[in-house]
Amino acid sequence: MKERFDAIVVGAGPAGSAAALTLARGGRKVLQIERGEYPGSKNVQGAILYADSLQKLIPNFRDEAPLERHLIEQRLWILDDRSYLGSTFRSPAASEAEPDRYTILRAQFDKWFAKKAEEAGVLLICETTVLDLLREGKRVVGVRTDREDGEVYADVVILADGVNSVLARKAGIRPELGAGEVALAVKEVLFYPQETLEDRFGIQGEEGVAIEMVGKITRGMVGTAFLYTNKESLAVGIGCLLSDFRREKIPPYVLLERLKEHPALRPLLRDGEMKEYTAHLIPEGGYRSIPKLSGDGWLIVGDAGMFVNSVHREGSNLAMETGRIAAETVLELKEAGAPLTESNLRLYRRRLESSFVMKDLRKYRHVHEVLENNRHFLTTYPELVNRAAETLLRVDGVDKRAKEREIARSFRKRRSYRGLLSDAVKLWRAFR
Repeated sequence: MKERFDAIVVGAGPAGSAAALTLARGGRKVLQIERGEYPGSKNVQGAILYADSLQKLIPNFRDEAPLERHLIEQRLWILDDRSYLGSTFRSPAASEAEPDRYTILRAQFDKWFAKKAEEAGVLLICETTVLDLLREGKRVVGVRTDREDGEVYADVVILADGVNSVLARKAGIRPELGAGEVALAVKEVLFYPQETLEDRFGIQGEEGVAIEMVGKITRGMVGTAFLYTNKESLAVGIGCLLSDFRREKIPPYVLLERLKEHPALRPLLRDGEMKEYTAHLIPEGGYRSIPKLSGDGWLIVGDAGMFVNSVHREGSNLAMETGRIAAETVLELKEAGAPLTESNLRLYRRRLESSFVMKDLRKYRHVHEVLENNRHFLTTYPELVNRAAETLLRVDGVDKRAKEREIARSFRKRRSYRGLLSDAVKLWRAFR
């Protein structure tokens, strides 16, 4: 007789481990399947971890999780070809007992997080690929793997297998991704002595800095760049919509090299030893790209469900939040004796709609459309605001009112009164 589980979770990233851990703590028999050699083996990239979603699952995670640095400073830079206009938020509160933002290395973090699920009773099987979903009629009843006698049965299957989610696409749960729905990000990890990083960024101990960058560095393509400090390394990268890379025919590594040579970045990156270069896809379609999230015997969570807030660069927290809420939905229905049918599992979507996950994604649902149709936001305006700052700050015997008139003329010349008003309305609608 085939072994049966209460739930099968496909994938051992943050979303999958959050779901598996929650179900196991609820007393359920859980199988978690990971195709990598170990959880995190496919994830060499760094990331920002937002503490709130993890703290709901593991309140004392700060005592044992493999964290790199807690962020005391976040910068936003608007770059043109040779300068930048920036803002900085630095708070001593971030150094207090429970910081809310950390840099992490996913390979280490995913392994630790999956181990916590195992300790709660989850059976984790690695180096195993789920080939297909098993069905009885329309209902999902388990999975078929690449192992000998690889059919495994369960009351529910939770798909947490990442942005590509070959399984979901093969099963007809999610359509093929459009090139405008995903970003291709490339990143290097540069290593430095710890004291070099601390001197260069004005930090000490476990403090860290994150820099988010927009502007002409993406050559008019919709995307952003970033720099994060780890304990003994910097993660620097850039990502743009895959559709833009195809249209512009700019290799991603060329864009990254140009970023590293920008006068704002070059001093921060000097003398680094590059040990890692990675590329990965990020779901960027937002609210409008979210697929059907549940059906008879299945739910979908994390990147597989397109849960990334690209405006605020949030992904790990949405992954853990959706994984936890999916598991709690299953537990609630089980405890009520309700079958895990498509109708009953719609509760998962309703719970998400009332959470910050869907509220934030819905709030920013027009941003990509506005940027794709108005490329001057990524080229003309970064140039204008940097030149405006340069003009206003230059001390050259010209009075400030005359400088203000010069700045106003430069904006009108490039965009016109009507264009400026139209752009303001578009931005307001995109971010309101």
